[in-house]
Amino acid sequence: EVCELEHDFDRIVAQLQSSGEETNARWQGEAMARLNAEKTVVIHTHNVQNYSARWLAALQHRGFLDVATAILGPDVILHHTKLFQKPGEKGSPFPMHQDWEYFPTLKDTMMAGVIHVSEATDEMGCFRVYPGSHKMGRCQGMSGGAGEESKLLREQYPIDGATTVEANPGDVLFFHYFLLHGSMPNRSQKTRKTVLAQMYAGRDGVEPHVQHPNVRLTLRGWNHGANRSSAGCD
Repeated sequence: EVCELEHDFDRIVAQLQSSGEETNARWQGEAMARLNAEKTVVIHTHNVQNYSARWLAALQHRGFLDVATAILGPDVILHHTKLFQKPGEKGSPFPMHQDWEYFPTLKDTMMAGVIHVSEATDEMGCFRVYPGSHKMGRCQGMSGGAGEESKLLREQYPIDGATTVEANPGDVLFFHYFLLHGSMPNRSQKTRKTVLAQMYAGRDGVEPHVQHPNVRLTLRGWNHGANRSSAGCD
């Protein structure tokens, strides 16, 4: 299964690179400068299920959804997926951050399931997390993007103090969107490949006016907030 997913992962990347589109999702800012990451690369696209039927099937994998429902309850809605490829020796890091500011939901049930297509070691720039930091709730200025770096992040939650989460191909890392997480550059000669699925509970919904891809695909159970507009009828 993982070999088949990697085949389609590589095909997506090749198609992106031949398209002429901008695919480098490297962040900017002070934290990136401290990591000497100005010339690094991370290849990115949203919604792999729009490219590949195999990836759509992976999101509906029984084992994947059994864990998702154990956390979210019986109804699981896909918000979006993201492909990230960190090339060997120049793969871009992501400074520590929370995800909630990008796509806040009304009941804060949003979580990620990161499918590891390749192995992910510390040298390859695997995930780094602060266990228990999701209990902080919503913290302003913790998105870690191109703006000013949060003093709280810089002084109390430095990336080099976070816990590394190494993984093998086929492993999935689930975490809530309040969790502080990030990753270091890929300094190895291997390519790190992941696909991240953002999901929320069927009785939750994204806050109004959020400008972010939201596919609203019901992976299991029922979408209690669906209507004609959200289903694309208007």
